[in-house]
Amino acid sequence: MADIPLQVISDNSASERRITPSWTIGQLKARLEPITGVPPPSQTLSLKTSDGQVIPIEASDEENTQLSAFPLQAYAELRVGDTRPPGARENYTDTSAVDKYVMPEEEYEKKSDSVRAWKKAQQLGRFDPNAPDQEQARIAALEADIAQRHITHGRRCRVGGDDTRRGVVKYVGEVNEIPNGAGPWVGVQLDEPAGKNDGSIQGTRYWGEASSMKHGIFVRPERVEVGDFEALDDLEDMEEI
Repeated sequence: MADIPLQVISDNSASERRITPSWTIGQLKARLEPITGVPPPSQTLSLKTSDGQVIPIEASDEENTQLSAFPLQAYAELRVGDTRPPGARENYTDTSAVDKYVMPEEEYEKKSDSVRAWKKAQQLGRFDPNAPDQEQARIAALEADIAQRHITHGRRCRVGGDDTRRGVVKYVGEVNEIPNGAGPWVGVQLDEPAGKNDGSIQGTRYWGEASSMKHGIFVRPERVEVGDFEALDDLEDMEEI
């Protein structure tokens, strides 16, 4: 009998395979192990035909029962189940523990078809000969903005134009822990615990003491507006009972 193409489906794989009807169930299970990762004793086989029927492929004597005893149809689904407990199954989809190749910096630097090589050729980003001057100009503009708008330590403010995020300016200056964050930042201690830190970043404390309450936030000066922004009283508008 001619081979029959089937869609072999398991928890970890799905592929088209050609099945020989003269194989026994035992022979089929042995061939399915390297495809699905399921050992033959733990396999449960079922055939889903084009009319939606699900037919178990099983027998009391699997080593002598041929597949021709079942209604094999071209491109029907052969489903392979796993009777092992979940904790005993290999996880072939989790790649977190797989060692990943990292090209040495020296080798990457020598490549002529890399993104870095292209940026160098186009003089983009940090390879732009004018980049240092542009960065200094940007930092100078931030510092001028801070001075012009009188953003200083202790001033009341609100952040991002959101009147519900009011607080006090606690820090003005560089924050080295922020990636690609050259230039001055404004540290604000919000009235409410709606921030992202407690006044420290990666172990460096910029104000206050360690706390589980996140009142702190670091933003660029353009997002800060100083003024007479008193702390909001949530009970102010409540009617007396």
